Amino acid sequence: MQKKLKHLNVHAFLLSFPQILCVLILPSQIVSAQKNTTIPVNVGVVLDMDTWIGKMGLSCISMALSEFYSSHSDYKTRIVLNNRDSKKDVVGAAAAALDLLKNTEVQAIMGPVSSIQAEFINDLGDKAHVPIISFSATSTFLSPLSSPYFIRATQNDSSQVKAISSIVKAFGWREVVPIYVDNQLGEGILPFLTDAFDEINARIPYCSAIPSLATDKQIVAELHKLMTIQTRVFIVHLLPSLGSRLFAKAKQLGMMGAGYAWICTDAITDELHSIDPSIIDTMQGVLGVRPHVPNTAELQSFIKRWKLKFQQSNSDIVNPQLNVFGLWAYDSMTALAMAIEEAGVSNIGFDQLSDISGNSTDLESFGVSRNGPKLLQAILGTAFQGLSGDFIIVDGQLKSPVYDIVNVIGNGVKEIGFWTADKGIVRQINPITIKKLGTILWPGDTATPPKGWANPKNGKKLRVGVPVNSRFSQFVKVTRNSQTNTTMVEGYCIDIFDAVMALVPYAVPYEYVPFATSDGMSAGSYDDLVYQVYLGNFDAVAGDIAITANRSLYVDFSLAYTESGIAMIVPTDNQSRNTWIFLKPLTWDLWLTSFLAFITIGLLIWVLEHRINDEFRGPPLHQIGTILCFSFSTMVFAHQEKIVSNLARFVLVIWFLVVFILTQSYTASLTTRLTVQQLQPTITSVDELIKTRAYVGYQNASFLSKILLQMGFDESRLVAFNSSEELNDLSTKGSGNGGIAAVFDEIPYMKLILGTYCSKYTMVQTTYKTDGFGFAFPIGSPLAPEVSRAILNVTQGFQILEIEKKWHLETSRCQDYSASSTPGSLDVGSFRGLFLIMGITAISAFIIHWTRFLYEH
Repeated sequence: MQKKLKHLNVHAFLLSFPQILCVLILPSQIVSAQKNTTIPVNVGVVLDMDTWIGKMGLSCISMALSEFYSSHSDYKTRIVLNNRDSKKDVVGAAAAALDLLKNTEVQAIMGPVSSIQAEFINDLGDKAHVPIISFSATSTFLSPLSSPYFIRATQNDSSQVKAISSIVKAFGWREVVPIYVDNQLGEGILPFLTDAFDEINARIPYCSAIPSLATDKQIVAELHKLMTIQTRVFIVHLLPSLGSRLFAKAKQLGMMGAGYAWICTDAITDELHSIDPSIIDTMQGVLGVRPHVPNTAELQSFIKRWKLKFQQSNSDIVNPQLNVFGLWAYDSMTALAMAIEEAGVSNIGFDQLSDISGNSTDLESFGVSRNGPKLLQAILGTAFQGLSGDFIIVDGQLKSPVYDIVNVIGNGVKEIGFWTADKGIVRQINPITIKKLGTILWPGDTATPPKGWANPKNGKKLRVGVPVNSRFSQFVKVTRNSQTNTTMVEGYCIDIFDAVMALVPYAVPYEYVPFATSDGMSAGSYDDLVYQVYLGNFDAVAGDIAITANRSLYVDFSLAYTESGIAMIVPTDNQSRNTWIFLKPLTWDLWLTSFLAFITIGLLIWVLEHRINDEFRGPPLHQIGTILCFSFSTMVFAHQEKIVSNLARFVLVIWFLVVFILTQSYTASLTTRLTVQQLQPTITSVDELIKTRAYVGYQNASFLSKILLQMGFDESRLVAFNSSEELNDLSTKGSGNGGIAAVFDEIPYMKLILGTYCSKYTMVQTTYKTDGFGFAFPIGSPLAPEVSRAILNVTQGFQILEIEKKWHLETSRCQDYSASSTPGSLDVGSFRGLFLIMGITAISAFIIHWTRFLYEH
């Protein structure tokens, strides 16, 4: 019985042991479970899984999660990746995103790879309030401002244009040609390139668009087209696969030799390390820009870990190379994990839209994330030091970094400088050093920078229109040889144009095209010639073309290269042939004053000598004769009368001084007038011509007739002339004999006339302001400012003097016969001091004499 009882106790203990064990173990398990509980958060990943960037991005995203949570084990949230393959298709990317939003209800989506895919997915993210984070969509058409739930964790293509324009500016290139892929990726950067080059006065003469699926034949055809233009600076914005083929064909065509400059955007530069070495060999001397990534110990350590892990799952890829997109993928996932923890996100179901009908499509059937707004704000506020550098989101996209400027040399690239937004180009950063690039090896294995242009093969020449009816052949002369059927254009204006175009900082092939009919006659007026530029028949006009307000409505003029204004020239009168020229040295008031002074001195001497000197006595007529004879004989110091009085002697000494100065001044002035030919204008003012209704001349078919009518001339008094010889004939006849009294024309023509007829005409005054002669170009032509700058160099140097001398336009060879050179007549004011001294002396002597007389008598 006891034994049986013992057996029952053992059995009861065995039955109760599990319960006892549970009581002992369960509390510790509950505590441990509570401690290790995490909140899973679904995040979608939409990538092109069969592409290099998709594989690299996914591996970096996975490593970012594992490494982040291993170092942040205390975080309550855990991201659960839901991967989808977009299959390199826009529809595939949209379908993948829709599945993630509708069925999985993800809280965020990483991807997609391409900008075109992102444009579709962004709309879904905005509607579902789910952040779309792309580390590779760089197109400028994507804007976080218009898609608030789109976050660009990469660089906008437009952020690099300033770095590229700084390189162009550093080497003084004035023209560049973009070569871009003909899709959204390429087209988006063009407006930003144009604006950046406008700021540095560089222009884009041509844009080369290459289809994304272009054949080798199409690429070669486009390169041949580039060879026919003068620009030799190319900006390449292509995907690496297309860019590699472009450079291979350019090498075959000789476009990778000396004189060419190639600059690649980061689309190619970021992938240079993974491009085939044979392609790198064709790119020698190419420059490129890429976002700067600090070379830290953490980065090098990650690259080693990434290579090991990547090759474990992708053993078929040999020597994989990580690029900046992989780093941005790593940093983006890190930022998302930090933001999800900060926002306290969980897999709460989406709120379904109440207005969805039963017939709605899948695009309308998903709800709205409850976590979206706070998660978005958490992501935008996340900032840290990542593998790629500072991770800071500004206006929905990654803050623009410093850019590396690299040079393709040998089998790799060499850093030659950096670009920063505040300092521009610098040699080094941290600390910033001199603002210039390092040594560059240019295409053709040369260290000499390309000048940026060259004479193109079979290129189009600039058609420069020239007048054939110039009244003055020294300015423009068109000679046609009927035997050889050739035309020679020469003249002052043509030489100026040639000299100016030689100074333009790039080659401009041009040819002169006379504005003439088939028989060689003029095809119209100068206004008609200028209008041909507006019509597009000429690319420019060179000649004696005046810059006027009316013409500037249709064309852009360069700076004037001649003196400006409209002047009047009139025939001159030779004053040395005047019968009464001996009276010209003195004015009439000085003649009268001198005559009265002689009489006065004669009377004063008679008063002083009459009582004591017998020679001043006698009959009244004798005394009058003595006074007059004595007075005027003192002019030549030939008086015969003996002077007795000391007062009279003192007066004569002062008077002789006055007479001496007067006679010497008169002699000098008269000598000048007789020995130097004096030319006086026959007309001195426009008012005089209008008042006398004189005939005036102007160039036939010029705009001056309208100006003369505005000045008040009668139309019947205007006479047109066609040559300088005809002008001379009309002026010789005079206004009263079927000729003209004056000529109005632009100052360059007037200088030519004065240079030809040195002594016959003089320029009286400038009557109307114009801007001189200039070259005409189409409105908005970039060549106009370049030509204007070149004109300044020509006109401010000795070259302009040589050209003027060649065509006899310099007036310095003629003596200056203008009216201003005629010596003025001497007036009383010139001798006021002498007459004052003489007057004081005479009055003093007279007072002393009468005082003594009254005292004695």
